[in-house]
Amino acid sequence: MANNHRTVGNVIKGVWIRFWSVIAPFTFPAHVTTAIHRLRGVHVGKGSRIARSVLIDDSRPDLVTIGKNVWVTAGCQLLCHQRDLSEYKVGVPVMDLPLKYAPIVIEDGAHIGIGSIIMPGVTIGKGAVIGAGSVVTKDIPPYCVAVGVPAKVIRKFEE
Repeated sequence: MANNHRTVGNVIKGVWIRFWSVIAPFTFPAHVTTAIHRLRGVHVGKGSRIARSVLIDDSRPDLVTIGKNVWVTAGCQLLCHQRDLSEYKVGVPVMDLPLKYAPIVIEDGAHIGIGSIIMPGVTIGKGAVIGAGSVVTKDIPPYCVAVGVPAKVIRKFEE
């Protein structure tokens, strides 16, 4: 969050986001879960579905944009923050390092396979398929299949 000060507004916003985070895994069917993520601030296009057990970053769900007709399947994690290791030195506790935030964009028609992890700053192209258990650390182009840790493109389709 750009403003990490504990203002009343930021505390209320944080409670709101976490409240819906706790409720989301107990909802059914997927369109109800998807609506709850919208309430948390996630930008979700028409026809998209988010499975119950998907974890979308609690600190900045507003940095996640999911296009139209996207399916984010069970057990996926979408992370918009990570520790900034650029100033890391031996003897410095990692928890003392600042966080850096970056958006995630999943374009129209993409499919995110079960248990995949999408890291900060990644764009997944239109119609792309992410294989189950993949860790996406870099942008994935449109209309391709990417699998593995880290995810690599193994097949491209013609538009």
